[in-house]
Amino acid sequence: MDAYKSKIRGFFSRFFKTDGLGDKDDIFAGGYVNSLFAMQLIAWLEKDFDIVIEDADLKISNFNSVDAIVALIGRKKPAAVTA
Repeated sequence: MDAYKSKIRGFFSRFFKTDGLGDKDDIFAGGYVNSLFAMQLIAWLEKDFDIVIEDADLKISNFNSVDAIVALIGRKKPAAVTA
């Protein structure tokens, strides 16, 4: 999981400063990102983690923090997160 968090933070750092960003901090409510970023994030997650994000997954709560994104990946790739 820590590897996933590191990879997600690396992606975030291409768009905004991640200093002081906690794993549970809401990146949308905190003003770090906007809806355009959300689309880039989804495309990146599908490509880099080899998952399919379905319409049912398109809830802000699945993408608003590092922890939420890791949990989503875990639901899509359960064996990879627990390994």
